[in-house]
Amino acid sequence: MEFDVDVDARGLSCPLPILRAKKALAGMQSGQVLRVATTDKGSLRDFQAV
Repeated sequence: MEFDVDVDARGLSCPLPILRAKKALAGMQSGQVLRVATTDKGSLRDFQAV
């Protein structure tokens, strides 16, 4: 899969990964694909909640 925007949030704790993703999404167009790399174990739960 190809990604239009890649956010590297590895090493960051919540809520920073979700905030970085939100900022990236604000600059993207419909249909583009965002990938977020994170090491924070709580991030999966946070992203599922949004």
